[in-house]
Amino acid sequence: MKKVILIAGVTLAALFMSSCASTKSPVTGFVYMDVKAPEAVTANGNSSKVGTAKVQSILGIVATGDASIEAAATSAGISKIHHIDYVAKNILGIVASYTIYVYGE
Repeated sequence: MKKVILIAGVTLAALFMSSCASTKSPVTGFVYMDVKAPEAVTANGNSSKVGTAKVQSILGIVATGDASIEAAATSAGISKIHHIDYVAKNILGIVASYTIYVYGE
């Protein structure tokens, strides 16, 4: 009986900890998530250029990248930001990514 309780406890703990590689998102998908949402808007005009920046995480243990607005704007030579979107992806809490898109001129 103690083995059954121990196995059940370990299984529950694994399920609760399986989303360690999480990302910012307005919604959550336990098995799979792939959402795009707005981050910010300015009063600046045109948005002829698009810059991106990305971070990735594995099991919530290792995270790498630079998803700053500055990095995304610099990658496309943007000096006036029009709006910012992001895409958040998560697969079983194992691999997660967060990509920011900066639009401007």
